[in-house]
Amino acid sequence: MTWDVQFTQIFDRCVELYRSGNTDFERYYSEDDLKFLRGIGCKPRELFDFVEDHVDESAPAPSTALLITAVRRDYLHIVQNGQLSDHQITREDLPSFGDTLGEIAYLPRVLTKARAKLRGELDPDIMYCCGGDRKFLREHGIHPADFLRHVWAAEDNDERVLELVNSASGKQR
Repeated sequence: MTWDVQFTQIFDRCVELYRSGNTDFERYYSEDDLKFLRGIGCKPRELFDFVEDHVDESAPAPSTALLITAVRRDYLHIVQNGQLSDHQITREDLPSFGDTLGEIAYLPRVLTKARAKLRGELDPDIMYCCGGDRKFLREHGIHPADFLRHVWAAEDNDERVLELVNSASGKQR
């Protein structure tokens, strides 16, 4: 079995558990599931957040959750050499909703979350691709997984990310 099939099976099982009224995500996963998720850089709460929003808000789609997880998995294995980070960013570390980059509100926040998502450093109470992130990315015509890949490619260069957002939005500098 390939990892994407296993991820999708776990996702689907969690959707059914959540739809049945079970919101205790810590009981969703077997030891094998937890080992698998760790190996792809996906925290149990991250998967639950995708499941919860998918069921309650019809977004993100399961395919979006898979694509985002694929970027994180690739980053873990290529950049981090399979080594998980022990650092976490908290809500206090995030820019505010109104902070701007290139006069674009919310961009510093979603950018900070994307970088932390790539490194696996999001506190369990923070979700990359939450409703606010989805709204921002949708308004700028960028898929959440594509944004992650661009952030990865831009490294620490905020200007390159700003260029992506402006280009995707049809804005010229």
